[in-house]
Amino acid sequence: MAGVPVPLDEHQVTEFDSSGLECTLPALHPKRITERLFLPYTPPPAEGSVAELEEFLEQARFITEDLEWLLALPHDLFWCQVVFDESLQRCLDSYLQLAPRSSDVSGLPSSPALAEVQSALHRAVFMTFLRMATYKESKEHFLTASAFKEIIYDNFLFDIPKIMDLCVLFGKGNSHLLHKMIENIFTQQPSYYNDLEEAIPTVSQVFESILERCGLQSGSTAAVEPMKLNAHRGPDLSSMVQQELSDLLVYLCDSTSTIHAFLEIFPQACSSFYSHGFISRLSSFYESAVPELEKVARKATFDDKGLLMELWLRLSHSCRRIVDTVHLLLHHTCLQPILEGGDNIQKCAEELLQNFTSFLPEKRFLCDYNEQFPIVDDISLLQQALPLIDETRTSYLLQGVQSAVDSIGTRRLEAPVQKREDSLWTLTQQAQKTELQPEGQPKQQAGGQPAAQNSDGAQKKQVCSLSTAELESLLSSVKDLLPDLGEGFLLACLEEYDYNSAVVINNILEERLSPSLSSLDRSMPRVPSDPLPELLDHRSNVFDDDEFDIFRRNQVDMSRIWKGRRKGESAKEMLNDKRHIEDQRKRYQSYETVVDEVSLEPGESLDYEDEYDDTYDMNQVGANDLDQDSLLRWRPFTVPQILRQGHRAEEEEEVSGEDTEEERGHNQNNVQRDQFVQDPAVLRERAEARRAAMQQRRGYRPERPSHVVGQPKGQGQSQETVLDRRKKESNKSRGANHNRRSLADRKKNKGMIPI
Repeated sequence: MAGVPVPLDEHQVTEFDSSGLECTLPALHPKRITERLFLPYTPPPAEGSVAELEEFLEQARFITEDLEWLLALPHDLFWCQVVFDESLQRCLDSYLQLAPRSSDVSGLPSSPALAEVQSALHRAVFMTFLRMATYKESKEHFLTASAFKEIIYDNFLFDIPKIMDLCVLFGKGNSHLLHKMIENIFTQQPSYYNDLEEAIPTVSQVFESILERCGLQSGSTAAVEPMKLNAHRGPDLSSMVQQELSDLLVYLCDSTSTIHAFLEIFPQACSSFYSHGFISRLSSFYESAVPELEKVARKATFDDKGLLMELWLRLSHSCRRIVDTVHLLLHHTCLQPILEGGDNIQKCAEELLQNFTSFLPEKRFLCDYNEQFPIVDDISLLQQALPLIDETRTSYLLQGVQSAVDSIGTRRLEAPVQKREDSLWTLTQQAQKTELQPEGQPKQQAGGQPAAQNSDGAQKKQVCSLSTAELESLLSSVKDLLPDLGEGFLLACLEEYDYNSAVVINNILEERLSPSLSSLDRSMPRVPSDPLPELLDHRSNVFDDDEFDIFRRNQVDMSRIWKGRRKGESAKEMLNDKRHIEDQRKRYQSYETVVDEVSLEPGESLDYEDEYDDTYDMNQVGANDLDQDSLLRWRPFTVPQILRQGHRAEEEEEVSGEDTEEERGHNQNNVQRDQFVQDPAVLRERAEARRAAMQQRRGYRPERPSHVVGQPKGQGQSQETVLDRRKKESNKSRGANHNRRSLADRKKNKGMIPI
């Protein structure tokens, strides 16, 4: 049956050897390859000469032509070349190792010709790996699944490091195609899952080695194996040379980017990383290493400011990738099963809460994670999926997050970062484009919107909406990177660029400041703010300008100031001194003189007072009162009781002595005394009368008397006594020991109390 297609691993071909004899060979045989030397890849020169650039372009064109020739081969010859040509594998491996990543700033093409050649080579390498991962090209050209998995696994065409490099190199723009490619490899050859399980401890060791080089120790390692006092410690970060620190940050950036790209494109690997405790390893590394690395990056004094900026961007990129990796692991292992509603939704929710709780001691990592992926949103999702979730636990978790944010404080404002950024190089380019607009176009803000303009077309200055603490933190972050500049100059730059620290640092390093800032002195100090006014200058008190005001008087009569009893005085004399009472008596006696008519001597006239106020003359006040009535008749003038002493008391006794004994007794009974404290018995009688009147209006019927006491024991009880005792026993919960009777009955019914 010649029409039935035969797989390549079972196909036989007939060829002629060097002597001209016909021989039959398998389709996959070393003799069928074409002798062709594939050159290894070298990275493009960063700042080389023209000769080095020409050499790289020529070498890259040779590799591109060889790979295009390989892709044009038939199916059988392509696989022969792939399996048996060692130079091809060395070429592909060198490209995966040395090709510039998206996070590399210095390794990206700097000219159009270089970018074009690099793009063509990049595409050729990707298409080669894509064809190598496809075992069935058509109905006539294919490999059996068993042969395909043996070929790619035994010949090391793919392994875990290569797959990770493929993700970080070709993941941008090809994530869907790359996902299908890797999924096909793992599906056809399940042994790669075992390789992944064995590779994860090695990946975790990357972060341990970084901590050792920094002279630090992770929290997990310290908890298991405490460091001995005589143990050898690694080099301190502060003693690292420039090249060593640069290599360390490049290594960290490349490792975090590769792991994140692999997990993002192939989420099936998240369960393997999660089972090895990779989340706790990343969070503890972040908490231990990132603050120290940031501190060293701020204090570093490099001659090349561009290199310092590049290292700072690499560190920021690494921090972002660590946070994104932790979120990927939590999303695909915990959150996604909860959204799908599987059988183990309760287990996933418990694991998610445990992971969030483990973040609470690591406050720096928790703050950065919560800033990018708010934990309150995940908790809200859990409460919607599981209404019976423990609210006490979730509230404790949210309070811990808020406490961590409060303890860390407001961090310095950084450049606006996209939700899913591809590289910090793209971010830096956007920041440069934001400030370098062509003439005639309005300056753009950080969000890409044009700045507001007034009626004259001039740009409005950004009003500083930051608090004093935030402004100081922002100034400190820029000052740490550029310590030779004055604070006044940096404040002017921040005000000019809308308080965007990343744009300010970039423009200063690239010498792209606006003309108004270029003319300023870079060592200009900060203008001191106006001092606060003295508190005493604004003092306001009722005792101002008195004879004892020591704040406004230089001399005070100290003889009038003493503490305690004055010298030469006795308490008895001071209490017997009643001069102040005599002064008050004279004052109140003048109120008794009421003159209704003024007698004029012959020849005198009553002068009219010009300042008399006749506003109320039209109101006839007292016109309808009787003439014989007087205000003193209804309310006679009364001298205060304390002043009723001496001759005034004697006059009252003389007046009262004219009355008879009967009249005096009658007056004493009818006088309404102004009692300071009334009789309590009278008050209780009045209250009882008011209560009885209110109950009568409402139709209240008093309760019948209780017969709980009853007869003495042994004489029998009446029916009323039995009922009242039962009612009291059942209503005990109304008083102290609530529900005591009902809970006792409940225990008895369950058999907890023997009867």
